[in-house]
Amino acid sequence: MSGLVVRAEGTPARIEELRLPEIGPGQVRVRIRAAGVCHSDLSMINGTLRPPHPLILGHEAAGEVVETGEHVTRAAVGDRVVLNWQPACRNCWFCDHGEPWLCSTSHGVAALENGITLDGAPVHVTLGVGALAEQVVIPENAVVRVPPELDFDLAALLGCAVLTGTGAVRNTARVQPGESVLVIGLGGVGLSVVAAARAAGAAQVIAVDVTEAKKSLAEAAGATDFVVSSENLSKEIRSRTDKRGADHAIECVGRASTIRAAWRATRTGGQVTVVGMGAADDMVQLSALEIFSSARTLRASVYGQADTDVAVPALARDVLDGKLTLDHLITDRIRLADVPAAFDRMARGEGARSVVVL
Repeated sequence: MSGLVVRAEGTPARIEELRLPEIGPGQVRVRIRAAGVCHSDLSMINGTLRPPHPLILGHEAAGEVVETGEHVTRAAVGDRVVLNWQPACRNCWFCDHGEPWLCSTSHGVAALENGITLDGAPVHVTLGVGALAEQVVIPENAVVRVPPELDFDLAALLGCAVLTGTGAVRNTARVQPGESVLVIGLGGVGLSVVAAARAAGAAQVIAVDVTEAKKSLAEAAGATDFVVSSENLSKEIRSRTDKRGADHAIECVGRASTIRAAWRATRTGGQVTVVGMGAADDMVQLSALEIFSSARTLRASVYGQADTDVAVPALARDVLDGKLTLDHLITDRIRLADVPAAFDRMARGEGARSVVVL
């Protein structure tokens, strides 16, 4: 089968022929039907994140179960599923205490070998999934069933961008009606944050990106204001929020500079939620006095702070019922061979989500 592989840090991704392992107990084989091109995948290439190589890219995807191993109970052949790159074991301390998104047996940023070979040697897979490929073999707890009438390209977005962005608003920031929300970074996740904030009843949603080209996407998602980022961002946000600053700032880039900008643009006593996954050596500096005197809260939102097994089916139902619109998030439907060009567009800040349709 074919998959998109990076051989070494800084080298271009290219389609390679891979060999999947035989399916084992508790595993499922999924034919990938749609996969989103996420900024985390770009971070695996450009050195922001440093996984082992060679590496199969991709983690945001949906597909059809084509084979199941022994003892599998969560899925059957023919099921339409969304892939979960942070599957919960349901047995560790975090799972037992209602925080499955922090499961200690999930593998986070580190990619894994899972029996797939490239040129006869083991190959790693992004976030334990490696979804920019024709098929994957994964544990059954890494798939979530969704209704068969949900289109694969929309279903794929539920596995990362939409779940992450919506969860950041609902579960982490807990935005209330009438509040103001600043959103920095308008990729698929950021635009999902914008839409979720408006749905939560935010009176003002200020969307920020580095290019004016994102304005129409932000407005389509529900932004009330759009601002091109600059060194004067905090002053601009305060001028739009009665000189206080935003009640919430949700950072969707994963850089120290934008986290700091979110902090400065938030009102005294406000909340800063970091959604973007950044580099280990990109340090955020805040003075002890500033932390005390500002009374702001700074926290991360990992995978939307959501129980994926519950949240993904609920989001799927919202899409089918017309309560959640996702079409504006997909700016390009592409082939696997077109992913490198999609990464180039992403690096230039163009579009929202490119989705591979297989």
